[in-house]
Amino acid sequence: MTIFGAGMKRKHLMALAAALGSAFLLSACPAQEEHSAAPVPPRFTKLDAFDPHRQSFECKHEADVNPPTTAEAEALFQQGMAATSYDLWPDDRDNEKAAQLWTRAAGKGHWKAQLNLAGLYLQGLGVPQDADKALELTEDLMRKGVPAAWDNMGAYYMGGIGPLKQDATVAYALWQKAADMGSMAAQAYLGEKLLGTHDEPPSFWGNRPISRKMLECAFAQGSGAAAYTLGLDLMGNDTSLGESFTRAFSTLHEGVKLGNEKAANSLSVAFDAGRALVDHRIDVARAERYSILGDALWRNPDLRFPNLDKVLPLPPANLPKWNGNKQTLIDAAKALVVQPAVLPTPGSQRDSTTHRSIDFSRSSGR
Repeated sequence: MTIFGAGMKRKHLMALAAALGSAFLLSACPAQEEHSAAPVPPRFTKLDAFDPHRQSFECKHEADVNPPTTAEAEALFQQGMAATSYDLWPDDRDNEKAAQLWTRAAGKGHWKAQLNLAGLYLQGLGVPQDADKALELTEDLMRKGVPAAWDNMGAYYMGGIGPLKQDATVAYALWQKAADMGSMAAQAYLGEKLLGTHDEPPSFWGNRPISRKMLECAFAQGSGAAAYTLGLDLMGNDTSLGESFTRAFSTLHEGVKLGNEKAANSLSVAFDAGRALVDHRIDVARAERYSILGDALWRNPDLRFPNLDKVLPLPPANLPKWNGNKQTLIDAAKALVVQPAVLPTPGSQRDSTTHRSIDFSRSSGR
């Protein structure tokens, strides 16, 4: 369930802003509606300009600042996740029910439910399409200090959602703010953008020390996207940044646990071809298991595999026996979940986002 087209990612949104430079000056206000006497209320008054050459970054975690949630609100949130589970056929997903559940959960202070509700209003799923309502819900969370809301608003500006004037300058400033507040999604995204050895705006900038700090911070919070990018970067030759194939391998393996499809597929290819990443070891059995998990994550990006080591331990440990059934492998790698008292459905155990798809309708089950 995605907003702004079928799974549109930030790199696609970036193509909409062709003239983005390396310096940013901004006043973050939406466009005034044509033929309207009154301006659209400003979203913000002032933001620090995005600085791709910053010299410092303090790692903060969003869990330390997000509002607490109650067990009752969490149960409602999970019921909404279950009603729209990727385990269901698209026609069987009940967006209207999810909207009702997430409205109730948001009323009880559940910030993830409120972000998901904003996504439903943006796309008109289960509720009338209403971009202003989506922005209102997101801004409310921004005022409450939710880093993910600042991250989402950046994507709204990049896409020119509703009354907002499309503005990459504002988008990057918002992503910078979100990253500094602790948003692991924003940290992972900007960490990738600063990974270059030189500047080629708007594609990337060269600030690897800060890139590494952002990626490490996001990875520590559980970002599969950061694990993938960091794992690839660790295969370089800069010993000053602590790069090594051994750590790259373990980081990508952790990325699989965190639900990153690309990490799983990268390790599958590496073991199949005997690449340096896996010490030139050809191991088709390991390659097959990573491939199966990668396919599962392609079908359901909300999956997480915290028990991965039980079915696919790092070498030199031997692989445990497996009956060859794909679902058996997938289920064994998942978390052991105690079924909740309310509506125990296949989707209730999901722990999502942060594949980097701009998916405003689905916040993490994390």
